[in-house]
Amino acid sequence: MKRTWMPRQNALGMGLVLFASGAWWIAPTNASKVPDFEAAPKQHSPVISPAVPDDLALFGEPVPLDRFGVVEALDRELIVNTYRHSSTMLYLKRAARWFPVIEPILEEEGVPLDFKYLAVIESGLSQVVSPAGAAGFWQFMKRTGPEYGLEVASTVDQRYHVELATRAACGYLKEAHEKLGSWVLAAASYNMGMSGVTKSLAAQHVNNYWDLHLNSETARYVYRLVALREVMEKPDQFGFQLTAQDVYAPLEGSEVLVTDGIEDLASFAITQGTNLRELKAFNPWLRRDHLEVGEGQVYALRIPD
Repeated sequence: MKRTWMPRQNALGMGLVLFASGAWWIAPTNASKVPDFEAAPKQHSPVISPAVPDDLALFGEPVPLDRFGVVEALDRELIVNTYRHSSTMLYLKRAARWFPVIEPILEEEGVPLDFKYLAVIESGLSQVVSPAGAAGFWQFMKRTGPEYGLEVASTVDQRYHVELATRAACGYLKEAHEKLGSWVLAAASYNMGMSGVTKSLAAQHVNNYWDLHLNSETARYVYRLVALREVMEKPDQFGFQLTAQDVYAPLEGSEVLVTDGIEDLASFAITQGTNLRELKAFNPWLRRDHLEVGEGQVYALRIPD
């Protein structure tokens, strides 16, 4: 079949548009030619496998690196947390603000300091809510928070109160340690519950976390805690370089005791020389824009300096 070609000038002036039986194509000209780039081999930055330490302890208990699968499980978590750059970088920045708050409470409660990393793996040191409804740094459920002294009410939710929630977590961990006889098992129970750990130990005829066959989340849980501790205590060895100017400074403020309800927290904040945004940042447990105070109740609000 004979075709009739009809050259027309491209609207961009880059070549000729040729039409044939409803089809079209652009004939390239010198003006539309893609420049030739010099061919050069591509090379990635080196990706280094993080080293698994030769000797490790957690909560003062030895990590049995010679046990089947332990080194590989730890290696996996070291790799994940070394190369999940944005998350681990944020953990390091937030830790400068919140570890000075958490550490003294752990010491006062007689709980090993390594447990500060449990708050990291639970929430990333952020006031998050899980799909199941667990909230705050230590991820207490709404029904279990009050069991450990946390108020969960219409205008107050102390699961978001870092100091009080840390003490509540210590209460749980000490109870689990007493029941299970091991801080490592207590840590595992924070993920799957004391009864879950007890039943697994009995069913599998073992007496420690390292020999347990567990669901994938709990199986990785303690290893992730160990790995994050290694990375966060020696960040430069894992490629994270931060200065004092890079991390988040502690929140400096003073306390104001409140014994009566506050109808408008925004107005209250102004009278205290701040604003609602800052007041909520310093007191994330304030869940509404007003505060209900029952008879005999006293709340300590932190006010920015």
